Amino acid sequence: MSYPQWPGQLRDGLAAMNLSLSDSQQQQLLAFLALLNKWNKAYNLTAVRDERVMVSRQLLDSLSILPWVTTDHLLDVGAGGGLPGIPLAIVFPEKRFTLLDSNGKKTRFLNQCVLELGLDNVEVIHGRAEDCQPDQPFTQISSRAFTALENLVTWCGGLLANDGEFLAMKGQYPDDEVAALPAGWQVESSHSLTVPGADGERHWRGPVRHRLGPGDEHALRL
Repeated sequence: MSYPQWPGQLRDGLAAMNLSLSDSQQQQLLAFLALLNKWNKAYNLTAVRDERVMVSRQLLDSLSILPWVTTDHLLDVGAGGGLPGIPLAIVFPEKRFTLLDSNGKKTRFLNQCVLELGLDNVEVIHGRAEDCQPDQPFTQISSRAFTALENLVTWCGGLLANDGEFLAMKGQYPDDEVAALPAGWQVESSHSLTVPGADGERHWRGPVRHRLGPGDEHALRL
């Protein structure tokens, strides 16, 4: 269930973002988008249902944070329809990605994506962030349209390494959410991202750092 204009939209969008991906990676991205579009009709994975804007609002939007992904193992919380986790995993086959979601329908979709797209670098976990017990904390945790910042750091702060950071994708700058952050958390910078074909702003806040003690800090990029 692909849209005829998707390949051209993706190619032009990547060029506008100065991103160079192989033909194989572009085909994988489009195959993922087709899966998302198909499963969304039954599973309500995303609110975006207009095929004309799916490349921009799903694929290119997810890839807009690509320059900030520096870890070898990223945790994507509230992974939902696989955004941004699956597109990032396609672009970074050498990195590991753990996708966490408490909704069984969504994790079934994610497991199907891993199977059909052959993503050996992706692990899907069905569960709540509060119950997750990784072998090691993560240096980067991403989220997209998941929850308020206060909830994000409260629920997932224990999964973050002392020098780690959240990569939290937001639309308009969430002044109220920033003001409600628990004591010790602060936004150190904010990035306004340009996504070809998308309406409105995408902000990448960060880092928000949590001072724990001398030399110890957490960060939250938004």
